[in-house]
Amino acid sequence: MKQQYNEKGDTWPKVLQFNYEKYGDHRRAMRHKHYGVWHPHSWKDYYLNVKQLALGLLALGSEPGDKVLIIGDNAPQWYYAELAAQANHGVSVGLFSDLLPSEIQYIAENSDARFAVVESQEQVDKFLQIKDALPLLKKVIYWSYKGLARYDDDILIGYREVLKLGENFEAEHPGRFEQNVAAGRADDVCAIIYTSGTTGSAPNGAVHTYRTLRAGADYLLKLDPWSEEDNIVPYLPPVWINEQWTGIGCHLLSAGILNFAEAPETQQRDSQETGPSIVSYGARPWESQAAMVQERILGADAVKRFAFRMLMPIGEKMAELKYRKQKPGVFLKVLYFFADKILFRSIKNSLGLTNARICYSTGAILSPDAFKFYHALNLPLKSLYGSTEGGVLTGADNDDIHFETVGPAYEGTQVKFADDGELIYRQPGVFVGYHKDPQKTDAVLKDGWFHSGDSGFIREDGHIVFVDRIKDLMELSGGHKVAPQFLESRLRFSPYIKDAWVLAGPEGAYVSAIIIINYDNVSRWAGQKRVAYTSFGELSQAPEVYELVRQDIDRVNRTLPPGSQVKKYVNLHKEFDPDEAELTRTRKLRKIFLAERYRELTDAVYADKSEVPIEARAGDRDEHTGTINITIRIESVEGAGG
Repeated sequence: MKQQYNEKGDTWPKVLQFNYEKYGDHRRAMRHKHYGVWHPHSWKDYYLNVKQLALGLLALGSEPGDKVLIIGDNAPQWYYAELAAQANHGVSVGLFSDLLPSEIQYIAENSDARFAVVESQEQVDKFLQIKDALPLLKKVIYWSYKGLARYDDDILIGYREVLKLGENFEAEHPGRFEQNVAAGRADDVCAIIYTSGTTGSAPNGAVHTYRTLRAGADYLLKLDPWSEEDNIVPYLPPVWINEQWTGIGCHLLSAGILNFAEAPETQQRDSQETGPSIVSYGARPWESQAAMVQERILGADAVKRFAFRMLMPIGEKMAELKYRKQKPGVFLKVLYFFADKILFRSIKNSLGLTNARICYSTGAILSPDAFKFYHALNLPLKSLYGSTEGGVLTGADNDDIHFETVGPAYEGTQVKFADDGELIYRQPGVFVGYHKDPQKTDAVLKDGWFHSGDSGFIREDGHIVFVDRIKDLMELSGGHKVAPQFLESRLRFSPYIKDAWVLAGPEGAYVSAIIIINYDNVSRWAGQKRVAYTSFGELSQAPEVYELVRQDIDRVNRTLPPGSQVKKYVNLHKEFDPDEAELTRTRKLRKIFLAERYRELTDAVYADKSEVPIEARAGDRDEHTGTINITIRIESVEGAGG
């Protein structure tokens, strides 16, 4: 299998050309859902779109080294654009579709972008707002024409028109595309991937070559070989490093089939139709799916609730024995057979996971509760440790998964821990450096060793335990050390908690939590319980809702030593919002920014106040806009502390 991967070529355009020559029209490369219908794309379609788009860019003046911005939801055109830019010896620069114009402008300026390939009118409008500040930007190419018929700005051009330019360019310059592809080399820079900016600072552009990105794909394919028959569901476009490894790398090397949902919000429903065998999500989607199942069960009839309570422990026991490498008894096997038939299969089907044989969780730490939930369903979910800069580091075989670890380091990587517990490693997938920032590069890359900023340790069996970001670790006054990310993930394993921010207060006084309720689930619960409210803020402050949240805090506290338990909590009056810089575009907390924005609230928590009046912007879920005056309750957890 490894030999087969290697013979395909050392750049992504070369691998695409290999697949085109081998499969042509005979095999699907992709399919996407549009207006309820699945449309297939063969390897010939993939290749010709990339070829004509690349030649069209040349006709528009593209030169080697040009940066091409790509922004939109998951779609074949996103992938075509990346490989077209790379085929011209250019560099792809992905952007999240919900970026604000100011955020797009920063990345466009920082990367010196010359072209942009965008999805829709929404993205076109953003670029028209900032085009005067981007003198290097030559053209904005859009692939969805809806709403753009009357736009006549010279900077705009449609995708189909660019393909036509490519056809004409090929007639005048036959063989140019093939020559450019053949001239590509493994150490060519092919992508700049911007970090999410969790610290509150501007995102950094991590520079990658084909070789560094290929290392991540090679690791994953060695861990879990993919085949031509595999169906893959990309979670995010390749703006996310994980999709560079899987949706680009593993897909091209294995020649499996990518399946694009009609829209991000329909991904789960559409997955039921495609039955993916390979699923790679961030931790948040895995947790939200588990919470959704719990919420559905809570809203079901008494028989279904009873079945869930009785059968889930059977699945959890089977999972526990499996990963202790112990064999279950005959009686437990029989019980599991019926539990699977009665409950587990239907849950997997509702999540589109019936055929899943490879399941990855990446990004933030995944709650052990979520792990146990999926393994009770007999899904081989495993955590991968990696980063935008450092590449993929770990991965466990399916028979060697442990809920509390991210697996062992891949063969050939070098790993060590500094005196302060920082994870440091060296491997082929480590990035080249930060674009235009040698000082930051030198701070994290020292003699080829990548300094991750993460804390952890290696167990005797070689498995790596990720603890938290070093800067986020909290030490309480009583000597207890707390990893907030771990507690936050445990709290999010609830149908009623969408997000959580864990604090220790001044001088590590005690643990507290700022809770964001899951409005959809809590509002349904409130309707059933006849709890009156008129807004998100009013619902969040209802005494009944505080009691509902406290039950989940009690659940987490029971598993913690007394000194590390959550002692106080607050239900925030709104959701955290990436447009307000409270979250990154991958929905990670920007804690430095949050600490400044909510200082009045957090100071009140540790000043032993029972409430604090605040003036705040109305949340997106509220009918009215502008500012609101609201009194935030601060609740203590009975028996917590130490």
